[in-house]
Amino acid sequence: MAQTIRLMLDGREVEAEAGQTIWEVANGRGLVIPHLCHKPAPGYRPDGNCRACMVEVEGERVLVASCIREARDGMVVTTDSARATSARKMVVEMLLADQPERDVSHDASSHLWDMAEANGVTHSRFPKVEKDRVPLLDDSHVAMRVNLDACIQCNLCVRACREVQVNDVIGMAGRGHDAYPVFDFDDPMGESTCVACGECVQACPTGALMPASVMDDQQQGDSADYDEEVQSVCPFCGVGCQVSLKVKDGRVKYVEGINGPANEGRLCVKGRFGYDYIHHPHRLTKPLIRREDAPEKGLNVDPGNWHQFFREADWDEALDIAAGGLKRLKDTHGGASVAGFGSAKCTNEEAYLFQKFIRQGFGHNNVDHCTRLCHASSVSALIENVGSGAVTATFNEIENADVAIVIGANPIENHPVAATYFKQFTKRGGKLIVMDPRGVGLRRFATHMLQFKPGADVSMLNAICHVIVEEGLYDQQYIEAFTENWEAEKAHLAQFPPEKMEAICGIPAETLRAVAREFAGAKAGMIFWGMGISQHIHGTDNSRCLISLALMCGHVGRPGTGLHPLRGQNNVQGASDAGLVPMFLPDYQTVTDDGVRRAFTEVWESGDFSAEKGLTVTEIMDAVHADAIRGMYILGENPAMSDPDVEHARDALAKLEHLVVQDIFITET
Repeated sequence: MAQTIRLMLDGREVEAEAGQTIWEVANGRGLVIPHLCHKPAPGYRPDGNCRACMVEVEGERVLVASCIREARDGMVVTTDSARATSARKMVVEMLLADQPERDVSHDASSHLWDMAEANGVTHSRFPKVEKDRVPLLDDSHVAMRVNLDACIQCNLCVRACREVQVNDVIGMAGRGHDAYPVFDFDDPMGESTCVACGECVQACPTGALMPASVMDDQQQGDSADYDEEVQSVCPFCGVGCQVSLKVKDGRVKYVEGINGPANEGRLCVKGRFGYDYIHHPHRLTKPLIRREDAPEKGLNVDPGNWHQFFREADWDEALDIAAGGLKRLKDTHGGASVAGFGSAKCTNEEAYLFQKFIRQGFGHNNVDHCTRLCHASSVSALIENVGSGAVTATFNEIENADVAIVIGANPIENHPVAATYFKQFTKRGGKLIVMDPRGVGLRRFATHMLQFKPGADVSMLNAICHVIVEEGLYDQQYIEAFTENWEAEKAHLAQFPPEKMEAICGIPAETLRAVAREFAGAKAGMIFWGMGISQHIHGTDNSRCLISLALMCGHVGRPGTGLHPLRGQNNVQGASDAGLVPMFLPDYQTVTDDGVRRAFTEVWESGDFSAEKGLTVTEIMDAVHADAIRGMYILGENPAMSDPDVEHARDALAKLEHLVVQDIFITET
């Protein structure tokens, strides 16, 4: 438990945790000390350079910056003295001197103007800086605008880029009054290595950096000009970032990150700027029914000009045709003639309802979704080896780890917010071991980069495990308490010495030994993997190797340890948990168990359904070609593009007698 200290704050005795700053102590009691360069959000360290948060401390000659001064036991702090308030007011007035007037400012509701009001400052008596000393507008980026006439050199954008997102694009250039943030080597923002995460925009307190969607042609804007704020979860990858949608006239105006457990306020380019699809002209707003005189089925439909192929219908007609066709097939050929694909981009509730619809309505388990082409092999290995198909630790648990392995994944591109935690981990001194046949972006942060031969995962991982056994680096106490078949595992691994595996995997034996010692010797280690591990004919074996590696080192079930397959779509984990797979009901309860099925049918108040495991995504396509399946209901999936054998899948879809597709756009399917 943290040590407690006592101090006097504006004449009142208060308690605080040792290590808290004066600003944090005051803020925790509802007293907001004005601040500009300080952002009280996870990942942002206080900098103390703007001096807008000055307070008086008894016994000290000068005022102190409350955001960086640590509170001490017995300290006497005054925030509202004449000396402190006049100093803060003067700082804000000097900063306002170079700002555009509020009625033509880049953000009329910026944090700077809020702090000016808090200090009672409405205008500045000081002369403005010469116009030719201010960098010109930078509108080179499609999503953001840079107007440095509003910059106060607070350094927040630099910290946002370098310390929070760890992209290292923004830095300060120039000296004194001519110091400004620049991108790379003073490149235009749109031509720099900026990845458009927008963290700098969200951090900027003045409007110098703004979303383009908030600005007009005169570079004027107002971040508070919206009708409502809707809190939601990002619909893209599996990180689960919480977002705040600012809605104006029924349209999303801009997006900010919320301090959620997964993202701590951070977003990536997709989460912050990838919302234009909502209002895209190709969005479907009415049901479509294929015309009787439509051309032959194929990839020949223009989403912007579909009238030759489909006609609009009202919801009653569309629902009658969709349901009637499925019922006709069931009555004529039996329930097994209809199969369903659900979606990993739907909610848990929708996934549950869809699997229930197929099982209860058609009496079988031929329902699946894209996990089959994603992490199904990981789920299978996790259930087999640790009893659950879910991750054993969240990705931000890496903050408690010493060593982490990232294999078969490219989080900088595919899970950018998760990657921020990995990059911060290395900046704190954590050792990151990256394993991938490709030279992924995370390699620049890696302690070891193992660029092995494609498909040689098992040989490489078993060689690492071999070294741990050979050198006695395993956790014997953990193995005895929580695992089984250790002697058989040791005997199996004896066949994989690194010197022998070097020729197969392409990694020098000494490197394999160094990595083994690094991971096994850590107090806490984590393993993250992506679809480079799972999308193999031996994907389950790949995952088994990683699980065994973690277990023999005792790196599961403690802080800073765990196994984490990085999910692709936003709810592939939840859809699997909800039973949207052919062999399991919700909570991974097997469909072959009579008691499990009975528990569900009692709740559903329906008859029993098949005790056989259903067909998977790829097996369903085979069954269509075999005339066993004649109709499908596809919810939010696009097998005409995602199936491993797309021509095989497209031929199957074209052959169906009845196909119902529920989606927000016309897809290839």
